[in-house]
Amino acid sequence: MATTSAGQPHYRRTAAAIELLGSTFGGIVVSDRFSAYKHLPTQQRQLCWAHLILDLVAIAELPGSIAEFGAELLDLQRQLFDHWHRYKSRTIDWSALQQSCRPTRQAFEAMLQRVVELGYQRGEQTPWAKTVRTCLQILQLADGLWTFLETEGIEPTNNAAERALRQSVIQRKIQSWLPVPPGSDLPQPPAHRHDQPQETGPLCLGVPGASLDCPSPWRDVPSLLPDP
Repeated sequence: MATTSAGQPHYRRTAAAIELLGSTFGGIVVSDRFSAYKHLPTQQRQLCWAHLILDLVAIAELPGSIAEFGAELLDLQRQLFDHWHRYKSRTIDWSALQQSCRPTRQAFEAMLQRVVELGYQRGEQTPWAKTVRTCLQILQLADGLWTFLETEGIEPTNNAAERALRQSVIQRKIQSWLPVPPGSDLPQPPAHRHDQPQETGPLCLGVPGASLDCPSPWRDVPSLLPDP
């Protein structure tokens, strides 16, 4: 897992990302909107919806009419994931998923565009101005929202990557506190290398967002799981 300090200049963060991925990387990165991945074409990115939902919740919690935009975007997100979970449960096939999500995709982007077109005054530092800027940032990467609907086998979040690495990270921390004597029966510290899992399907790198844009564990986050 590559960790990056938020205080690093943009070109250094980008260089670190290129070093992590390799200059000839041809797969798909699942990540948040971290600027280090701007060098990748949007066709090679899937924006993590778990991070995106946090932004939508923040908008929905703002006072006044701003919250209505956030609520509408969250409602569209729920519709999108209703279709996704139907696909994952094999209730619908890949073609039906794409067709079912098309109106939701269009409505989601149209809502973002509506907020951006309303605009704000130059130099304005208000919750509304922040909302417009957030919607503009998402809209500029709009193609990266839907890669999981264009390339079969891509997940809409990087949660699986974070779960896969969590145990090794915990183990490494414990072993850094308690060195393992040579010849001991205890597990040896893992090597500083993370090989790609041997999976079929498109090459996809889920970039853990914990060190880049970590959501607070005390904040209520909408579930990505279907209702029971």
